[in-house]
Amino acid sequence: MANKIDVKELLEAGVHFGHMTRKWDPNMAPYIYMERNGIHIINLYKTAAKIEEANEAMKKIAASGRKILFVATKKQAKDIVAEKALACNMPYITERWPGGMLTNFVTIRKAVKKMATIDRMKKDGTFMTLSKKERLQVDRLRAKLDKNLGSIADMSRLPAALFVVDIKAEHIAIKEAQKLNIPVFAMVDTNSDPREVDYVIPANDDASKSIDKILTLVTDAVKDGLANRTSDKESDDATEVEAAEVVEAVATPEVAVVEETPAAEVEATEETKSEE
Repeated sequence: MANKIDVKELLEAGVHFGHMTRKWDPNMAPYIYMERNGIHIINLYKTAAKIEEANEAMKKIAASGRKILFVATKKQAKDIVAEKALACNMPYITERWPGGMLTNFVTIRKAVKKMATIDRMKKDGTFMTLSKKERLQVDRLRAKLDKNLGSIADMSRLPAALFVVDIKAEHIAIKEAQKLNIPVFAMVDTNSDPREVDYVIPANDDASKSIDKILTLVTDAVKDGLANRTSDKESDDATEVEAAEVVEAVATPEVAVVEETPAAEVEATEETKSEE
C-alpha cells in the first residue's frame, strides 16, 4: 500500500521551503502559506492534497499497463529518481534530455535498437571480426547510447505521462509533452509557473530530502497500481478458466442412462397386450 501522507513528515523533509521572495512566480500564490526571512513557505496541507490527487491518477495509469517517464537531470535529483523509478519498473531520464525524445520517438527507438544490434554482434562473434579501431568506436558508441538511453530501453511506445522534478530545468521535456498532449506531473517550486503542468505538487525541488520524500510517496502509488493490475490479471485468468469449464459442460451433452428391462417383464407385458 502507498504511504499515508503525513504533513509532519513533509515538514521534516523540508518540503515547505520555497525560493527567495524576489524570485517567486505570482501564479504560485495559492500554494504559498507565508513569507519568512525573505523566503516563501509552501502550504503543506495543499501539497498533501495535491500529492493524493496525483497519486490517484498515476495509480490508474500504472494499473492500465502504461509507462510513466520520470525526468530529472539536476545533480541532487538524478540518483534518487533513478533508484525510485527502477524500483517500480518505470523508464527514466537522468542525463541530458535527448532532443526529440517524444516528438521524434521513432528515431530514438532506432538508437535504442542499435544498442541491441551491438550486443548481438558481441554474442555471435561478428564484433571480433572488426578491426581494433572499429571495435573501439563501436564500444564508445554503445557506452554513449547506454548512458543516455539505456534507462528507456524497455519503453517500446510513447509514455502515458511524465513526472518531472524542477519544471524550469526540464522545460524542453515539458514542451514536447505538451505538443503530444501527454499529461505532466511535477514538483513545482515557488519560482516556477504551475500552469505549465497538469498535476502540480507544490514542493521544494532543490533539497534531496524533499525530492526523496515526494518520489517515495509517488512511486509507492505506482507500485499499488501495478499490484492492482497483477491481481486483476489473476482474477481474469481464473474467470476465464471457470468460463471455459462452464462452456465445456454445456457443450458436452448428457448421455441418458437406459436401464435394461428384464426379459421376463417383457414377456409378461406382451401376454397382457395379446389378452386385451
